Amino acid sequence: QVQLVESGGGLVQPGGSLRLSCVVSGFTLDWYAIGWFRQTPGKEREGVSAFSIGDASTYYAHSVKGRFAISRDNAKNTAYLQMNSLKPEDTAVYYCATILSPWTTGWDMAREYDFWGQGTQVTVSS
Repeated sequence: QVQLVESGGGLVQPGGSLRLSCVVSGFTLDWYAIGWFRQTPGKEREGVSAFSIGDASTYYAHSVKGRFAISRDNAKNTAYLQMNSLKPEDTAVYYCATILSPWTTGWDMAREYDFWGQGTQVTVSS
């Protein structure tokens, strides 16, 4: 059974940092890419970042570029999202997701992804 488990969320002051982790288990084959999304109440899930396994390409939303960094540890089957210079508008539930085949519409389209974690809350507030 495929499982994605996020951790690392919490309460942080503006300007602070957090590192989210996503442990993936249950795969017998490698996946094409892993993505991070976030969602606030009443809004659609927003693509934050993605990592393409084959060519190690990374993708970022404009709102987080230069502040967030995605990475992957193959040995630990874990993906990370390092979040620096956090702002109150980064407050959301953050999800990781994997996709088994190349995107057809875009890395930031939630409907493209096959498996999802349960989410971890990130709150940026003073």
